[in-house]
Amino acid sequence: MTAPAARPLTPVSRVLTLCLHALLLGLLLLAAGRAVADSAPRAGWVIAACVLLAAVYAAGVRAPVVHRSPRAGAVWLAGLGAAWAGLLAVSPDGLWIAFPLYFLELHLLRLRWGVAAVAVTACAAIGGFLAHSSAATPGAFLGPLLGGAVAVATVLGYQALYRESERRRELIEELITTRAELAAAERSAGILAERERLAREIHDTLAQGLSSIQLLLRAAERALPEGAPALPHIAQAREAAQENLAEARRFVRALTPPDLEHGSLAAALERLCAGVPGPRVRFSLSGRPRVLPTPYEVALLRIAQSALANVVRHARAGRAEITLTFMDASVTLDIVDDGHGFDPSSAASGSGDGGFGLPAMRSRAETLGGLFTVESDPGQGTAVAVTLPLPLEPLDAMDPVEAP
Repeated sequence: MTAPAARPLTPVSRVLTLCLHALLLGLLLLAAGRAVADSAPRAGWVIAACVLLAAVYAAGVRAPVVHRSPRAGAVWLAGLGAAWAGLLAVSPDGLWIAFPLYFLELHLLRLRWGVAAVAVTACAAIGGFLAHSSAATPGAFLGPLLGGAVAVATVLGYQALYRESERRRELIEELITTRAELAAAERSAGILAERERLAREIHDTLAQGLSSIQLLLRAAERALPEGAPALPHIAQAREAAQENLAEARRFVRALTPPDLEHGSLAAALERLCAGVPGPRVRFSLSGRPRVLPTPYEVALLRIAQSALANVVRHARAGRAEITLTFMDASVTLDIVDDGHGFDPSSAASGSGDGGFGLPAMRSRAETLGGLFTVESDPGQGTAVAVTLPLPLEPLDAMDPVEAP
């Protein structure tokens, strides 16, 4: 059978097509050869009918429109049927051509029309045999009918296997795509995590150390009497520390997560809520916003991202809300959803479906001296809250210390 032109032939389809061509050609040669060998009175008519049937078949096989258009395929089958009826009228051997016709009808027509065409072809084959034979035997009826049944079962089985093969192919393609996306996501997450780690290390070690050196040098300047020989060296050392502190600050800004590069934490959280697929997420800001150190902003943004990822993947929520609250001595981030909830104790113990998300969020908060809480019950939604104490100096500790 020839597959539609829209999809290239597979090796199996190509072999089946060649087998069908060979079967039809062999049966036509058999009918013509027997007519010549038996010196049948209608041998010339039999040969002419075989040639006509072969010509009609070859024309349909070579015409792409037959395989693209159901109507053109039906017209071609009607032409084949007419040529076959002529052969069946002059030779009883034309009966065997019914078998390849079964497969063509089932392939080119819709299933119900194909089965009906097979039934008509079987009846025509039985009628042709009875017209050439005076004795009606059970084999004259069972042969065409069983052949038609075998053809229908074979085609249905092949179609079922083809559909299963297509489903598996789609699943494999989806698996490959998902694996590539997962690898890209893991690579991106690793890069972001390393950027955060470097920014935190530079901020907590080099920058804080340089800031302390500046304060100590400033105290030394004040303690020394005016005109002391060491004053120029101390001033030079303080200027070098200030320059290096500014350079460290540029490093941290370069390593800041992309979401925080072009705005405040509140703006980054608002963009995050707007881009969440699935549930409706609303962001609200409470209190007077203050400038937070970079590690605070990074921690709060990552906790919000992780919590919203849990809402999308696990909570089956319709709505969620993120609230950022600035108070006198602390900043609080609340993420609340109306999903189906869970048992926090089972998630914390690892007995549930919870992964690394909650422990990672808790670790981020506790690293900065904060408090992380989760409130949830099955069917009651989930509330995640993180509270971080504000540093004594609200400005970023990495800002250069100006000399009085």
